[in-house]
Amino acid sequence: MGAGAQTSSTDILKTVGIDQNLGAQLPLDAVFRDEAGRVVRLGEFFGGRPVLLNFVYYKCPGLCTQALTDLSRTLNGLTESAGDQFDVITISFDPHEGPDLARDKKASYLRGYRRPRAEAGWHFLTGPADSIDRVTKAAGFRYAWDPVNKVFAHATAILVVTPKGKIARYFYGVEAPPTDVHNAILAAGGESIGKPTEIVLLYCFHYDPKTGKWGLIVSRALQVLGGMTVLLVGGFIWWQVSHERRRRPVRVERP
Repeated sequence: MGAGAQTSSTDILKTVGIDQNLGAQLPLDAVFRDEAGRVVRLGEFFGGRPVLLNFVYYKCPGLCTQALTDLSRTLNGLTESAGDQFDVITISFDPHEGPDLARDKKASYLRGYRRPRAEAGWHFLTGPADSIDRVTKAAGFRYAWDPVNKVFAHATAILVVTPKGKIARYFYGVEAPPTDVHNAILAAGGESIGKPTEIVLLYCFHYDPKTGKWGLIVSRALQVLGGMTVLLVGGFIWWQVSHERRRRPVRVERP
């Protein structure tokens, strides 16, 4: 769903997600601005090396910060370096955000990613709604505006893209094992498209720091898990008692 789309709270999970559009071509002619305010085409960052791509919005109060922090951790775990063997592109899907926010985010995360060419290898982009819409649709990234809490509902993933701009691999969630990312970068460098992976989505939605609604959702999830645990433990105890009864010898009273 596009940047301006609105949906009710009950329909959030029906509209938000990340589809695996393996082999899909990104629109390399889409126009953005980099963190310096320079007008760029997406294709300027492709051609020579694979690209790690992720979507966030810079004012996100929830999952995006964790996603960028864990992406930085993954990058630090690689033997390859951004700007040498691959590039990284972080795109804001909020068309109201601009280069100033992108510059601040880049400066913040480069402090934790100290590689010689990191400055030239990790790009933080912002852009108009039409460019964002084209790229997110090609990537299968579906998000929605939550009008109640005034935040975007979205999931998160790292995409590995070939030098020609074709999507080769998805890593869902905020944490991607460096070894797997290393292998995906090598494969994408040869324009190889990977196979579908298991979809495990982390959602960022309904976060309201005033009411703590994010905490309530977590609590409900824990309640469900707690109920399942009680059922499992109860079932195990029942099985143990039944098993012991079956094993217990039967006493035969003599007349």
